[in-house]
Amino acid sequence: MNLALELDVNHLFFWDPILFKDTPFELNRVSLLMIFGSLVCITFFFFASRGKSLVPKGMQTIGETAYLFVRDKIAIDVIGPEGVKYASYLTSLFFFIFFMNLMEIIPGINFPVTSRMAIPLLLAVLTYLIFNVVGFAKQGFHYVTGTLFPPGVPKPIYLLLTPIEFFSVFIIRPLTLAIRLLANMMAGHVLLTIFFLFTHEFLVTDFKLMTLPLGVLTAVVATVLIVFEMLVISIQAYIFTMLTAFYIAESIHGHGDADHDEEGTHPEPTREYEGLEESTAAA
Repeated sequence: MNLALELDVNHLFFWDPILFKDTPFELNRVSLLMIFGSLVCITFFFFASRGKSLVPKGMQTIGETAYLFVRDKIAIDVIGPEGVKYASYLTSLFFFIFFMNLMEIIPGINFPVTSRMAIPLLLAVLTYLIFNVVGFAKQGFHYVTGTLFPPGVPKPIYLLLTPIEFFSVFIIRPLTLAIRLLANMMAGHVLLTIFFLFTHEFLVTDFKLMTLPLGVLTAVVATVLIVFEMLVISIQAYIFTMLTAFYIAESIHGHGDADHDEEGTHPEPTREYEGLEESTAAA
């Protein structure tokens, strides 16, 4: 029995052009999937926002629940009342990543767009620009000095701490944000591919009675991995969005200071937040 599989691993990561070959607008399978996932995300929120009823139904209920989850559990919990103004971006970020990841377990697609470095890196750079712009807008140049020279630290320690803070916050942070998402989604994609290939080999290509148990075993493992990946898909979108909110919070309140009191509670709600809460309660 020959268990060797002929597999060109490049097909897992590199794709030939499909449309507009040899032009600046060249599209391959990954590009088309990204466009498709974006349209699905836009369509979801379009239909969810069409209803204006005070008692939400159907898609409006799902859309409002999705938005309120990100607004309350991520934006406000991490940033504070000021997080309301960033809730729209964080919601868009969360569900864009979620729909890109979700394609990993959709039959016929089985490819997470976020397993290509360009997409996580672009999202990380966008987050990087946002929290740095917010930091300078809120704190001025103190944003840099407060980050590189945190108060309460003995001055000799700055010789070691300042370079570390500079590289970790202003250089490495977007890379770690992107690589975390990339590595998790790529690992899941490769594992699923391997087990489905073995299942196909044992049950279809080289089917024999002695390979049947192995084929069933690999099929069961692949199914379990799909269930596990459904959890990973949501967790990775949540982690990316949560870290983005945390970086914005640092930019607003200062490095290492979330502007909370000693018990960890948020400051008093702003008028904007109070009005939003009243409108939500009325609905």
